[in-house]
Amino acid sequence: MSTNAMIDLALDRVDWNALAENQDKLPRIYTPGEVLMPEAGFMRGHGTFVEDENIKASVAGVIEKVNKLISVRPLKSRYVGEIGDVVVARVLEVGQKRWRVDTNSRLDSVLLLSSVNLPGGELRRRSAEDEQMMRRYLDEGDLISAEVQNVFEESTLSLYTRSLKYGKLSQGILVKVFPALVKRRKMHFHNLPCGASVILGNNGYIWISPTKSEEQEGGEGGFAQNLNEIVPRNEREVIARLRNCILALAKCKLMLYDTSIQYAYEESLKYEPRELLQQHVIFDIGEQTQARLRDVDLMD
Repeated sequence: MSTNAMIDLALDRVDWNALAENQDKLPRIYTPGEVLMPEAGFMRGHGTFVEDENIKASVAGVIEKVNKLISVRPLKSRYVGEIGDVVVARVLEVGQKRWRVDTNSRLDSVLLLSSVNLPGGELRRRSAEDEQMMRRYLDEGDLISAEVQNVFEESTLSLYTRSLKYGKLSQGILVKVFPALVKRRKMHFHNLPCGASVILGNNGYIWISPTKSEEQEGGEGGFAQNLNEIVPRNEREVIARLRNCILALAKCKLMLYDTSIQYAYEESLKYEPRELLQQHVIFDIGEQTQARLRDVDLMD
């Protein structure tokens, strides 16, 4: 490589000023040293410092306001859970009346036997027999979708799957991104027009899978898992393309939600799935997606 070659950073290729427009709809990502607002009338929180009578960001992240308290939630940080969050998690250990799971947070989370639907969607008291059969329901290494039911004092999360939309995940791909890039919305389960489904976990774990029918989704109370079913080649290509699109958006530090992912997928169709791993293609998809999101916001 020539010594005069320039390194093309995402920071230089993404239009950060445009990203700041309509901040309520598209959260802006601040960089270290950037002015957040004048110090007068505000208190600085985590991820900020005061200089020249201005509150500035000390980390790269998304600004958060609580009354007069200003803080920055960093991009590169462990997941800090909130009650009601949707998460994708991996089972680490089967314990007594509970499973220990990884949710990308500082401490392992727990899923109590009393907080799951048993096969068939049964809602009843859990017996000693149910406890002995826990490994039949969820075993080490299994992936699940769940909801945060409670946050304990030491920040351990207690999860909940007593809804048919949650449960064991079957065939698909797990994508890991920074939690701050997943936009908080009312819905985190999406069946995209391209023919695949995504679960956008608030913890930065994203699950991509073939779209299932309503009968397939809830038939066994969230414990159906058929790993022998052959996924058609065209569906596998859609899933692979979606994975690369999500990683491209994350590389460009663009917020991840159903609309941005669908736009990125549409912009990617002029490339082969494997080409989406190339740097110049990643930046092109990021720029085109950002432009379309900005146009939609201006129309609104």
